[in-house]
Amino acid sequence: MPACFDRLWRFCVALTGQRALGDDLAQMTCLRALEKADQFTPGTHLDRWLFVMARRLWLNELRRDAIRQTESFSANADDQHPAEIPSTETNIMAREVFQKMNALPEAQRVTALLVFVEGYTYAETADMLDIPPGTVMSRISAARKTLATQMEAATGTDA
Repeated sequence: MPACFDRLWRFCVALTGQRALGDDLAQMTCLRALEKADQFTPGTHLDRWLFVMARRLWLNELRRDAIRQTESFSANADDQHPAEIPSTETNIMAREVFQKMNALPEAQRVTALLVFVEGYTYAETADMLDIPPGTVMSRISAARKTLATQMEAATGTDA
């Protein structure tokens, strides 16, 4: 589980939209995974199992407590758990990209994180989010258009 934690943490922060809630969700997911370890099938993808579990926990939390997102995700250097320290330019670009991704609706933001950041295929993402692959494609297309428009506006150029 330690090898997957950074990815799980990023997913939880993207899912919740808040660092503090993401921290709590990642911890709840790890605890649940330890409790349900006998249900994990060796040889399968632990990260996918954890992501599905985190998403279900979050949905249960939303239903139970009627949580509404009120705080935006900020990709500050101290918010991340990098394996190595990236360059200043990389940090600046990552911060800008995450700020623009945060402006996306939750469904697009989570889907974009899984595809763009974590590198999952559309089919894998659809499976984890329990949605049709066509919905993943639609969300990614909408996210790309929005991000491209925001990047054009920020740089003052046309694509």
